Formats: sequence, C-alpha cells, structure tokens
Amino acid sequence: MKFIVLLLLSWLTLGQSFAADLVVAQDGSGQFRTVQAAIDAVPNQSQKQVVIRIKPGVYKEKLVVSALKTHISLIGDDQNATILTFDDHTGKGDINTYTSHSVLIQGNDFRAENLTFQNTAGRTAGQAVALHVEADRCVFHNCWILGDQDTLFLATDHTRQYFQNCHIEGTTDFIFGASTAVFDKCVVLSKKNSHITAASTPQGQAYGFVFLNCRLLADTAQATNVSLGRPWRPYAKVAYLNTYMGTHIRPEGWDNWKNPENEKTAFYAEYRSSGPGAAATRRVAWSRQLTAKEARHYTLQNIFASQQAWNPVKLKK
Repeated sequence: MKFIVLLLLSWLTLGQSFAADLVVAQDGSGQFRTVQAAIDAVPNQSQKQVVIRIKPGVYKEKLVVSALKTHISLIGDDQNATILTFDDHTGKGDINTYTSHSVLIQGNDFRAENLTFQNTAGRTAGQAVALHVEADRCVFHNCWILGDQDTLFLATDHTRQYFQNCHIEGTTDFIFGASTAVFDKCVVLSKKNSHITAASTPQGQAYGFVFLNCRLLADTAQATNVSLGRPWRPYAKVAYLNTYMGTHIRPEGWDNWKNPENEKTAFYAEYRSSGPGAAATRRVAWSRQLTAKEARHYTLQNIFASQQAWNPVKLKK
C-alpha cells in the first residue's frame, strides 16, 4: 500500500518524466527543427496536454503560443542546455514593451519544465521581455527566466501562474504585471540597484504576486540597494512569506513610485522574512507584517480560487 501511495504522489507532482507527443531537435532527430513549428502542429483547442520535448540547443525564435493552442507542455532535458531566446526590445523598430517578448504565452493550461527563457537585448536596451504570459493556469517548473529590464511580464488580470523551483533575474521591475502569480522556492536575482516587482494588480483582485519560501539574491557588485517592489498601478499587491533576503534589499523595503497616493491603495506585505535584508522594524509604515493567522490564508487553494478551482500541482494528461 505504501508503494502505491508513493507512486500516485509521484504521478501528481511536478518534475515527472513525460512521454513526448512531439519532438523538436535542431539536428533533425525529431519531427521538427524549430519550436514554433511544433507548437503550430498542435491541434487547436486541445483538451489533453500535448507534450513537446525540446532537445538541447539554443533556439533563437520569437515564439508565440496563441490562444487557440491550449494544453501545451514544453519540456526540456536541462534548463542549462535548452534555451529559448530572442533579442527584441523597446525602440527596436516599432517594438514596445508589449511586443518585445522572446516567448509569448496566450493559450491556457500551458506548462514548461527544464527550459531557459531569455532575452539577450542587453543592459542598455531598455524594456526587453523574456517571457510574456497572458494565459490562465500556467505552470513553470525548474525554468530559468533571464533578462534585464522587464524580464517577466505577467500581463493579464484574473489569470493565474505558478512558478516552482525557478530562477528569475533582471534589473528594473523585472517581475511585473496584473496577474495572480505564486513563486514557490524560486531564486530571484537582482543585477543592479532598482526594483524587483512592479505589480499592476486591479482593484478587487484578491492576490497579486506571492513569493513563498524564495531566496532574493544579488549581483553584489551592481546591486546593493534594491526595493521589494513599486506599484505600477495603485492597487498593486505583493507578499513575501518565509523568504530569505540578501544584503541588497533596502531597509525601507518598498517604494511608492514617487506618488504618495499609492501608499493608500497598494498592499505590500511580508511574513517571517529572514536574512540580512529582513528589517521588519525599518520597513515603510504603509507596508504590512502579516500575523500568523493572516499568513495561513496564503495557500495555493486560496490564492488560485477564482472563477474555477485550480490545483497547479496536479497534471492533466
């Protein structure tokens, strides 16, 4: 009986071995040489998860998973070896923040595992999104999301994303947008003095960005004074629970984006922060330290409860 229970648990948790429906390989050993070609081959509005295995390689493609391409899984062997990359940025032709992405996800029930999403436009390029997500019910497991300014754009309100064991790095506002997103056991690396989050949570949405058991680290040569976030829109919501914070996190913690009115509406909270950047008594007066009772509400079930229940840890095949 114990063996059966363990077997069931291994099936229901992330990180399992997937049987590939489609294979992408630059050397021609799969059905497709490009990732976009494999995505395009998936039937529209699929109701089962279609697994695309991407063999090692650097795939320089501006990828789009359109709204019709639902239930797609992109699975690599190793995030260090399978890299999805492009180099668009604001000011390059008619490119703007919303179109600068290397990868755009619009199809619901998307998942990615063991991949790197990267924008290589560089430190001086301005806004340059590596991963832009507009879809609901998306899971990213063991992925690296790399860029500089505006690395990860979670664009759409009332959508939900779950990041587990991921590494996310950037410079300014590099996790931003309006969605409800949970970062579970992730590493968040700041590469210069600036701000980690720029949430634009709409008024009335219960949760914005939630960091659970994460580690906030820095390129200490460039990042020594970093805020936990500033509100892109007035009702921004960000919470860090049981998160380690390095020396680069400024004692005040948060920034009002040069608008004191935001202090009346933004919800910025922490619970049991640790490390040298955890300075509960020195945080700005308009932020909050959660009580144990309040912190207990930050479960996946509560955070992701909206139009319909969603458990991101269970896999639909």
